[in-house]
Amino acid sequence: MSEPIYVTVQADLKQKIYQGEFANLKLPDERSLAEQYDVSRSSIKRALNVLVQQGVIFKKRGSGTFVNPLYLKNHAIFQHEGSNLGVSDSFRVDGKAPAIELIDFKVIPATPEQQQALFLNEGDFVYEIKRLRRLEGVPFMIERGYVPISVLPGLNRDIVSGSVYEYIEKNKHRSVTKSFMTIMAEPSTEEDQKLLKLSEKEPVGIMEGIFFMDDGTPLEFSTMRLHYKYLRYNTFVSLDSE
Repeated sequence: MSEPIYVTVQADLKQKIYQGEFANLKLPDERSLAEQYDVSRSSIKRALNVLVQQGVIFKKRGSGTFVNPLYLKNHAIFQHEGSNLGVSDSFRVDGKAPAIELIDFKVIPATPEQQQALFLNEGDFVYEIKRLRRLEGVPFMIERGYVPISVLPGLNRDIVSGSVYEYIEKNKHRSVTKSFMTIMAEPSTEEDQKLLKLSEKEPVGIMEGIFFMDDGTPLEFSTMRLHYKYLRYNTFVSLDSE
């Protein structure tokens, strides 16, 4: 029995994505894809929805369908889609949120990696936010976040000393609704050892992600380096069958 058309289409699209055939990370529109594959638009929609659920692509309202940069970077281990965030805000001790220490806050030109992750152009600038999180006084996470100035103008030290996502909800009436995460571990650096109180032989956990607002706009590219004892991340994974 032959496999459904949409399965063939999504497998072929995934292979083309992996081979880098979409240089600007943007897929053709549904009509063009339907003509290219000589199938109905409903088959294209279904194939794209599968890729969205797998975290391979995302749809940005009014702009089109894009490849998720973290899939390209970690396609071998990227298997599911994260859900609602403030990842670091999800940590609690007896219902209390972790304390935040702002280490550094400045404006810098976006690097090529940040341009790709946040869909920026050469010459665009981002806020670089470096913070240390503590649980009951014990340091457990170093955060480095990069937020496009064009997306969230007017950030200052007072705002980034607290939850940026809460600021967005209360003052911008927007929400951060999706993230694509990579979770790994590696040997700790001297900075990790100093700030997280690790020995030279102890590893550090790493959570790297792109965080999206409710309209699909990438808000932040963030790397979180955790004391390995706190590398626990819970999420719901949709296993709905087609």
